[in-house]
Amino acid sequence: MHLSLRTWEVRLGIILVASSVVIYVVKDLLLGDPQNTYQYIFNALGFLPINVLLVTLILNQLLSIRAKRERLEKMNMVIGAFFSEVGSGLLTSLSEHDRDLEEIRQELIVTEAWTPERFSRVRDRLRSHRCNLSVGAANLEELCRYLTERRGFLLRLLENPVLLEHESFTNLLRAVFHLTEELERRGDFSALPQTDIAHLTVDIKRAYSLLIGEWLNYMEYLQKNYPYLFSLAVRSNPFDKTASPIVR
Repeated sequence: MHLSLRTWEVRLGIILVASSVVIYVVKDLLLGDPQNTYQYIFNALGFLPINVLLVTLILNQLLSIRAKRERLEKMNMVIGAFFSEVGSGLLTSLSEHDRDLEEIRQELIVTEAWTPERFSRVRDRLRSHRCNLSVGAANLEELCRYLTERRGFLLRLLENPVLLEHESFTNLLRAVFHLTEELERRGDFSALPQTDIAHLTVDIKRAYSLLIGEWLNYMEYLQKNYPYLFSLAVRSNPFDKTASPIVR
């Protein structure tokens, strides 16, 4: 395949060079004045490096922008799949155990009227939110069952090369997968000592904190690019007690 590509490139180069030679020969035969033809050739050759430089820079920039846009699109498709399969349900479950959620609940009721500045302010506010989670043995068992059922999906996401460039979301996946492993290795949750529950709570807080931030980023992306997906996301907001997928 590589050889055939090279052969195609060589043939194209020969055809183009031959075409230029034919054009200059025809010009010289029809119009005469070979000196003028030679001057034109050298003038064109003198400008050729600059022309190549400009075309290369512009094309490279355009191709880079297009490639970045395509990567971003694929990346957000994967992130959307994560929230659809795991993230939204996990966020709903964990937020119910956040004793300080009422302090920020109203700030997480995203609407169509939100501006980029509003999203930025809420992100700043979230950095100071403590994520004061309180979980018991029954909660841990339920959480373990929820994540274990989706372990295969999480593994496939971790293997997706598209996400390598998205550091914050990759950190979220690692945190969620680590939490899944921690919970899976426990047996009887009712027999866990308080020290171990406290350890698991730290892992849950880490995943929960990263999850809120990525959810907000994804909501902003949907609002900007996919209004119909954003509409459903708003009607399914895990922080909105009155949220309903039914359009009223």
